[in-house]
Amino acid sequence: MSGQSQLPLPAATGGLIPVAAYVRMSTEHQQYSTENQLDRIKEYAARRGMEIVRIFADEGKSGLSIKGRESLRQMIAVVEAGKAEFKGILAYDISRWGRFQDADESGYYEYICKRAGIAVSYQPESHRQCRVAV
Repeated sequence: MSGQSQLPLPAATGGLIPVAAYVRMSTEHQQYSTENQLDRIKEYAARRGMEIVRIFADEGKSGLSIKGRESLRQMIAVVEAGKAEFKGILAYDISRWGRFQDADESGYYEYICKRAGIAVSYQPESHRQCRVAV
């Protein structure tokens, strides 16, 4: 991801469902770099008729708090403002969404998205069952 915190991409075409990708890595020593996470998310999206139209990336950021996670904060702000050009958010797994000390905090951010009609899907296993509305 080379320091890019977010990347708007061309609009979805051909009836594909527009989705955003959220990737996060706290240290360089983790098995799944943001690039690896994004590769897996792209593979999943392509198999399921989805097109990634925006990427939000927090590199070198702890998942314990939203503090310092500018891309997550920006993504939530876009969703709350009703300006999301995507109908779902894909993350590699729940730990990439966050390792919040209070589980309700994680749920709170997911609920903000759900309330706006934007599904959040994480964990490779749950991606098979991702329900992003058309």
